[in-house]
Amino acid sequence: MAYFQSQHVPGRHFLHVPGPSNVPDRVLRAIDNAAMDHRSADFGRLGRQILASVKLIFQTEQPVIIYPSSGTGAWEAALVNTLSPGDAVLMCRTGAFANLWQEMALRLGLEPRMIETDWRRGADVPAIAAALAEDHSHKIKAVCVVHNETSTGCATDIAAVRRAMDQAGHPALLMVDAISSVGSMEYRHDEWGVDVTICGSQKGMMLPPGLGFNAISQKALKQTESARLPRSYWDWRAMLEINANGFFPYTPAINLLYGLNEAIKMMQEEGLANVFARHDRHAEATRRAVRAWGLETQCADPRAYSSSVTTVRVPEGHSADALRAVILEKFNMSLGTGLGLIKDRAFRIGHLGDLGDLQILGVLGGVEMGLRAAGVPHKAGGVQAAMDHLAGNA
Repeated sequence: MAYFQSQHVPGRHFLHVPGPSNVPDRVLRAIDNAAMDHRSADFGRLGRQILASVKLIFQTEQPVIIYPSSGTGAWEAALVNTLSPGDAVLMCRTGAFANLWQEMALRLGLEPRMIETDWRRGADVPAIAAALAEDHSHKIKAVCVVHNETSTGCATDIAAVRRAMDQAGHPALLMVDAISSVGSMEYRHDEWGVDVTICGSQKGMMLPPGLGFNAISQKALKQTESARLPRSYWDWRAMLEINANGFFPYTPAINLLYGLNEAIKMMQEEGLANVFARHDRHAEATRRAVRAWGLETQCADPRAYSSSVTTVRVPEGHSADALRAVILEKFNMSLGTGLGLIKDRAFRIGHLGDLGDLQILGVLGGVEMGLRAAGVPHKAGGVQAAMDHLAGNA
């Protein structure tokens, strides 16, 4: 079974947390192959193919390193390969995952400088610009921004962050957590001047958890020469040296690489522009449903709407966790929990990965029935509002 319950529930479990996402059958079949010798010529050919084609998903011509890790591991790799103890890093607290990145920086002996937000919009670009302008001695060595804050459903304009850095004439690296956006939302590593993009396999990449990614600029690569944080497993240099021939310095996640190869083929067949447009449509359909129910999205700035997750606030006095429990029990559907400041005050609808219109309508139908079953005040008609949008925007 894909989902473990004490008794059989008819039908397929609806997994609509914002990661892990549903894994397409094609990818599952690719993963379900015998492991090969990871030092063989065949594996070298597969490795070279994957390391070349994955660049298309990040929209980069620069190296993309693939670790057997979570996205958190990819965060650590980004920091330890470029920074030294005591380095200042500028961060913007846009949600729970920006919080976690700050905690990691502290544990590594870095000096995070946090810009606060109300968790209802993207990163505060003017505040970033002001902080960089005041940093005359260039103590800030990196600006770390979450592109798509998975906890809040708020996205940040990364191109605007880069413009602010350039206008300030600041040499800091730009590091971007794109874990819930790469493969789902427009993301341009090279064009936006990102130095390190961090990603994981379990969201837009349509894979199970287990692969972490760093797309890295030449500027970031140069920083490895002076970086003094300890690194061994995460060392870019060891990876890049052997990646040139399609191999890895230690045993890679062979079967997940089979799946990644297939997932990239699927995105290429659909076309990246079409992948992004599909996610945009499904996100707008979801937001229209939320508005029709009379509920509110956590993201208060339409310019920052996410296309991979919608975080929905429940009315005061009601429990989002109780609602999620009712939906799971009655309709066999998992929704994301509220995190941090919005714990039990919001739930998250993940609409990313290999999804079609009927699946989105099924998700929204489950939410609407769940609102009724849980006694959460709302208006009927959310599913109809989504259906009207999807029917008119094929």
